[in-house]
Amino acid sequence: MEPIRSWAALAPHAELQPYQYSPSALGAEEVEIKVAHCGLCHSDLSMLNNDWGLSRYPLIPGHEIVGHIVAMGPQVKGLQLGQRVGIGWNAGSCMHCHSCITGEHNLCGSIQPTIVNHHGGFAERVRAHWAWAVPLPDSLDMTAAGPLLCAGATVFTPLLTFGVKPTDSVGIVGIGGLGHLGLQFAMAWGCEVTAFTSNPAKYDEARGFGAHHVVNSRHSEEIVKAANTLDLLLITVNNLLDWSALLKTLKPNGRMAIVGAILDPMEISAIDLIFGQKRVAGSLNGSPSATADMLRFAARHRIYPQVEHFPMSQVNAAMRHLADGNARYRVVLDADFS
Repeated sequence: MEPIRSWAALAPHAELQPYQYSPSALGAEEVEIKVAHCGLCHSDLSMLNNDWGLSRYPLIPGHEIVGHIVAMGPQVKGLQLGQRVGIGWNAGSCMHCHSCITGEHNLCGSIQPTIVNHHGGFAERVRAHWAWAVPLPDSLDMTAAGPLLCAGATVFTPLLTFGVKPTDSVGIVGIGGLGHLGLQFAMAWGCEVTAFTSNPAKYDEARGFGAHHVVNSRHSEEIVKAANTLDLLLITVNNLLDWSALLKTLKPNGRMAIVGAILDPMEISAIDLIFGQKRVAGSLNGSPSATADMLRFAARHRIYPQVEHFPMSQVNAAMRHLADGNARYRVVLDADFS
C-alpha cells in the first residue's frame, strides 16, 4: 500500500512533525478517505498531552474529518467512490453487540475511537468502517463542516436522547466550540434558549447564535434568578461550576446533560436531585444515524460552526492558538500535502 503522509506527535506534549506510515491491507468493510479538511478539537489537545491516559505514540490526532472516498473494501454498503463523507470521534464498532444492532453504535463496548489506537485525520488519508463514514448532504459546505462531526454531534445528540420538544426551554453552559453550536441547534429545534457564559464580551455573540437570554455563569446569584425555567441544561465546559445553583435552574423532571470532559469529581447534593426529581447524565457523541440526522438538520437550517482556517502544514501554530484559548470558535485544518 502507498505510504500515508501525516502529522504526528512522538511523545506527550511534543510538537507534531511530518510522519509517514504504511497502512495494512484495506479491510473488507473499510473505506479510505482522502482528507480535505479536519477540524481541531480540544480533545485532540487532550490526547496529544495524554490527559486521559489513553494516548499511544506516534499519535496522529484529528477526528472532525471531511473528504472523499478513494478506496473501498468489497463488503462496503451504500457508499460510492468519490462520495463526500465525514468521520467524527469514532471510526468503527463491532456491529454485532446489542448496542450496535439497536442503533446505539456509540455505546458499543468495542468502540474504535478515531484517534485512540487508530490513526486520525491530520493526514492525507484516513480509514474507517463504512457505517461510520457518514455521507455529507449536497448543500453542506465542506470547508466548514468538519467540526459538525464531533462538536455538532455532541450537542445535537442530547436533543434526541432526552426527548427535547420544541416547546421546551434549553440552557447551554459555556459559549465556546461546543456551546456556540448548541445555541444554534436548540434555537432551530424551536426551544427557548438561555446561554450561560463567564465572559461578558460574548453576550452579543450568544444572542447572535440564538440565545433569547444570557446569564453570567460566574455569579451564582444571577444563575439562581433563572430558577425553575429549564427542561434541559447542557454543560459544555470542562471545569467545576456551582452545581447547586445550576440544578436550581431546572424545572421538575429537568435534566442536566454533561458533555464537557470534567476531570475533577463533581459535588452534587442528593437533596438538589430529590426535590424536583431532577437528573444528571452524561451524553456521548452520536451514533452514525444520529450524526446523519444532525448533518441533514444542519444543512436544512444552515447551521455551521464559526471557523478559523489554518493550512495543515501549520498545525503546531493552530494547536497553540487553541491551547491559548484564542480560537473563535473552531479551528479547521486544510490539507495541503500535495
